Amino acid sequence: MKNTFGFLIILLSLSCNSNSGSYAPLETVEVDVDKYVGKWYEIASFPNSFQEGCECTYAEYTKEDDHINVYNYCIQKGKVNDINGKAFSAGKGKLKVQFFWPFKGDYYVIDRGDNYEYALVGAPSRNSLWILSRTRQIDDKLYNRLVELAESKGFDTSQLSKTPQSDCD
Repeated sequence: MKNTFGFLIILLSLSCNSNSGSYAPLETVEVDVDKYVGKWYEIASFPNSFQEGCECTYAEYTKEDDHINVYNYCIQKGKVNDINGKAFSAGKGKLKVQFFWPFKGDYYVIDRGDNYEYALVGAPSRNSLWILSRTRQIDDKLYNRLVELAESKGFDTSQLSKTPQSDCD
């Protein structure tokens, strides 16, 4: 299962790096890595083949000297599907995420809470989008605000799908 998940991460990485140039540059927010590391639950995301049917999805980030360790986890068809990777700083609110050398995908923090309680993350190609939270649920008002913000940045939010986060403990 890890091999399948990893292969699909490669495909995502390649697609994240493709940009037709038809979009304005994607603005990012300042991120304090020490505050950003930790566990982030996926509230919603654009569909992708490697996460199809995933529930209880989260990512955990830990800081190292020259990179951030990335651990992605979900339950897929009743089984654990997880993978480890690394993220490297690429500027203000930008990371390059690598699960397999030499492929790296763009990870842009478009918005975040003042206390790092939520984050809106996407790729400059606008083909990847995630709403993340420190908790398994967020209120509808915040969710709708993040969806509207993503739409204003050129994301096709009709593709956004909520991630099941109940019965995960």
